[in-house]
Amino acid sequence: MTVRTAEGTWVVPPQQAVWVPPRVVHAVASDGPMAMRTLYLHPSATDGLPTNCCVVTVPPFLREVILHAATLPPDYPPEGPEARLMAVIPDQLRALKAEPLHLPMPSDRRLRKITDGLTGNPADGRTLGDWARSAGASERTLARHFRRETGMTFGSWRQRLRLLTAIARLAEGRPVTAVAYDLGYESPSAFVAMFRRELGSPPGRYMRAGGAVISRSHS
Repeated sequence: MTVRTAEGTWVVPPQQAVWVPPRVVHAVASDGPMAMRTLYLHPSATDGLPTNCCVVTVPPFLREVILHAATLPPDYPPEGPEARLMAVIPDQLRALKAEPLHLPMPSDRRLRKITDGLTGNPADGRTLGDWARSAGASERTLARHFRRETGMTFGSWRQRLRLLTAIARLAEGRPVTAVAYDLGYESPSAFVAMFRRELGSPPGRYMRAGGAVISRSHS
C-alpha cells in the first residue's frame, strides 16, 4: 500500500501502519488485492502522537486490539468495556517507533527533474554530477538544495527510493534476486545487506505478516 501527500510518499508493508495527522490531504493506492483496517481518532486522543505522517510497525498485541475494535458498533457506550478497549489504542500508538519508509519530495524544479527521473527508473546509476549537466545547476548547488529540501543527501534519497520500490515489488510476490537486479544492485547479497541495514531484517522475514492498518486523526 502506498500513501501520498504533498510532502512525499510512504510505502506501507503488510505488517505496518501509517499515521496520518488531521487535515492532511492524502491518497491511498495499492497495486494488488489488499485488506486493511482504518482507525479514526478524535483530536482529544491524539496528544503525544506525531505531527507528521509516518509508518510504524504494529506489534501483535496492538494488531489484535485493532482487529477486535473494528468489529465493534460505532455507537458503543462511552462508559462501557468497548470504550476502555478503545482507550488502549492511542496509548499503544504513542509507544511505536517510526520506520524509515518515507520518501520526501523536493519542490525545486531542478531537483524534481532528478527525482521524477529516478522515480521512473530507480535503477538509474547516474551520479549527481551527471544529473547536474542536464538540470541546469552545479553539482554543489544541487547537493545543497537536496539536503535542505529533503533532509537527505542525493545518495541517501536514491537508496530510500530503491528500498521503497523494493518493498512494493516484494509485496507483489517478485523474487528477491529479480528485484535486486531490477533496482541496479550488482548482486542479490548487496541488496539484502542494504535491506537488512535499513530495516533490521532480510527481505523475506520482513515481508511476512498480516494486513495493513491506516490510522487517521479525525477532525
